[in-house]
Amino acid sequence: MNIHEYQAAEILHRHGVPVNPGKVASTPKEAADIAAEFGTVVAVKAQVHTGGRGKAGGIKLAKSPDEAESAAGAILGMDIRGHIVNKVLVAKGASIAAEYYLGVILDRDNRQILIMASAEGGVDIEEVARNTPEKIVKLNADPCLGFHPYQARQLAFELGIA
Repeated sequence: MNIHEYQAAEILHRHGVPVNPGKVASTPKEAADIAAEFGTVVAVKAQVHTGGRGKAGGIKLAKSPDEAESAAGAILGMDIRGHIVNKVLVAKGASIAAEYYLGVILDRDNRQILIMASAEGGVDIEEVARNTPEKIVKLNADPCLGFHPYQARQLAFELGIA
């Protein structure tokens, strides 16, 4: 199953995980309206099922509603790795101390959930996997037993967070 960033944020929020506020726009005008509502710097982010959005120009910061409208106009309709951008996430600006990558996939060979994390967030994770695979922490979780607090602590420790 592939879900967009905004959909993942909605799921996490429903389960009590703090997420950065954001709303989806399908037009530049909608992006401007959302930026005006937030009243602060926003990130306008292409919503496509592929990595490398930032490198492709699919993520832009906007300091005003006009800039958000212009950014959305440039991003909507863009082709990123064969995926056409039909929606953008307009996310409230945040002060970022550190970025992390976290992915959850189905490991069909082991019939388990594979959690992958890296302190090398904000970059192309495929590039990290190719060049420095030791920087990706991998942890299996049994789908019948779920993900446990000790596993979260293990991930945090291996990422240098705890």
